[in-house]
Amino acid sequence: MQGTVDGFTYGLVTPVAAFLMAALGAALGLRCTTRSLHASRSWRAGWLALGSLSIGSGVWTMHFIAMTGFTVQEAPISYDRPLTFAGLAVAVLMVGIGIFIVGYRGATRMALITGGTITGLGIASMHYLGMAGMRMDARFAYDTPLVVLSVLIAGIAATGALWAAVSLRGALSGLGASILMAVAVTGMHYTGMAALDVHLHLPSDLSDVLPGDRPAEMIGPMLAGPACFLLLAAVVLLFDPGAVTGEPGPHRRAGRRPRSTTREGAGGARYR
Repeated sequence: MQGTVDGFTYGLVTPVAAFLMAALGAALGLRCTTRSLHASRSWRAGWLALGSLSIGSGVWTMHFIAMTGFTVQEAPISYDRPLTFAGLAVAVLMVGIGIFIVGYRGATRMALITGGTITGLGIASMHYLGMAGMRMDARFAYDTPLVVLSVLIAGIAATGALWAAVSLRGALSGLGASILMAVAVTGMHYTGMAALDVHLHLPSDLSDVLPGDRPAEMIGPMLAGPACFLLLAAVVLLFDPGAVTGEPGPHRRAGRRPRSTTREGAGGARYR
């Protein structure tokens, strides 16, 4: 029996809230990535790690907020906590690999393609792992072309966001990169959800629900950790004088140029 799926149970509330959380995480994380390019080697890993936590937390928070608006009319839904938290770990880890590549290699074409692809795959992996954590008396089926499209959206937009973050300067470019990353996350999510078909098992009492936690019971505790990561990133960037402009911070030694950002050559300044 085909389930009646509704991904917008609360109208535009959940998509808008999810997009804003993704944009916030991206804004903080991409700014940390930009700052890492101007930091000394001893500080660079710290900036990139903070960026990974920010983007990964924003991506995962966006997914879970969006999923609170996902319902199947004929069956209740619960979530498996370990699998749901595993999605957060995967997002942070794979996004971290992607931005560490860009942070240490600079804005070279290969670094951006590799880093953006891995970041996009991290976003997609988090989404589908989160879907696997849903508990429902039903079987899920996915439309393969839409699944492939969702992964491509994540990878292409993530690559563009990383390029804008490390190649452009100023508040407006940072805002644009953040919006592009948020588009990657939300676009991937709702394209992936459009690929989903729910095939219910034999009709059962709607009061029955498979072992797990309901979204309303989970949202508070599960958002606490990512919110702390985002708050930490915001506080660190708030007290960094180059947070908006992307200029070197006070920990950069006077008179010394960053080792892996630019060098002069016949063609002008360029990234290594």
